[in-house]
Amino acid sequence: MFLYLPLTFVMQFVLLTGCGVRTDESSGNETIQQSLASGERGSQASIVNDSAFSFSEGIDENGFWEGVRALDHVAIFNYRAMPIPRDVHHVPDEFIQNEIRAILASIGGWDGEPIFDRAVVNGDTVNIDFVGSIDGTPFAGGSTEGMGTNVIIGVTDYIDDFLEQLIGRLPGETVNVEVTFPEDYLAQSLQGQDALFVTAINYIVGVGMTQLTDDFVNDNLSFLGWTTVAEMEEALKADYRLDAIQQYLRNYFANEVTVRSIPSQLKSYQEWSMISYYMELAEIRGMELEEIIMDEGASSIDELVMMNWGRIVERATTSLVAQAIAEDAGLSVSEQDMADHFAEYAWSDDYSILIEDYGLPYLRQTVLHQMVLDYILENAVFE
Repeated sequence: MFLYLPLTFVMQFVLLTGCGVRTDESSGNETIQQSLASGERGSQASIVNDSAFSFSEGIDENGFWEGVRALDHVAIFNYRAMPIPRDVHHVPDEFIQNEIRAILASIGGWDGEPIFDRAVVNGDTVNIDFVGSIDGTPFAGGSTEGMGTNVIIGVTDYIDDFLEQLIGRLPGETVNVEVTFPEDYLAQSLQGQDALFVTAINYIVGVGMTQLTDDFVNDNLSFLGWTTVAEMEEALKADYRLDAIQQYLRNYFANEVTVRSIPSQLKSYQEWSMISYYMELAEIRGMELEEIIMDEGASSIDELVMMNWGRIVERATTSLVAQAIAEDAGLSVSEQDMADHFAEYAWSDDYSILIEDYGLPYLRQTVLHQMVLDYILENAVFE
């Protein structure tokens, strides 16, 4: 459904990616603008049948790009004492409370008694149906098709202020929700488009008012490492803060660091990974690749690449900047670093099955890039 971001470029595009991709003239990176304006994109029509994408292609055994010295391309900056603005690392109290409500709702399930006799308020779990259209024409993925879906007002991530427009309305009402798709929305055909979603509020889901106590947390959430309410709140706050800072750093790499040039092999890698993503998406959905391409508003693979070129260049840039920092700081990945990383992020220090799918060089690069983020975070100056 298009109200959620479509599948991210899992593993292919995951390294240091950011949600807010800027491809217009406001980008702070002059080299990105030059790449966007250049005619260096080659035809990709034949690549689909020529070879399979390899995650580790062009990456050496240490996780660095083969034959690339990133410091030759990147002007190093003050990453050892990087200032982090307060609005980035500050955690709003409202976020914590919304997260707690969402967790309690998930524990209680969706089996509460339907509520029909009061208006929707922030934090409610609501069952809705909707049909989306642009200029009066429905678009693929923009409807619940009468199946109903549960959302949590203030928690579930829909575009723009979609769900907030339901606050104050009663079950049984139909609301004309007007929203604008963001300019960096992954579905190119929807970027910046004004849309109308005719939305029926079916009912408010009644969730039992669980009393949040230390005993409740210990009994129901200890598998997450929480035994008290305080531990739960602190962990949620820490997760939010970490995600926000890392997102800030990724965007900074892409848009603020001076990059003199971007090796073509990095752009080619991200280009092929994007094509591979759409091929896999077509297979998952049981569609022809041409259908997926048309859904994205393109007429060919080449056009789809051109539409995504800004995203491709930015991902190449973030990877190049991360390697430059690793080179300058003398960072390297040990076997223990690998085990620790996957124990934390993949729940097991045995990553052998991942090696089969992605190759050791790619996995080592993944860990290296995370080490760069961790290094900056450990030495950052919080404003």
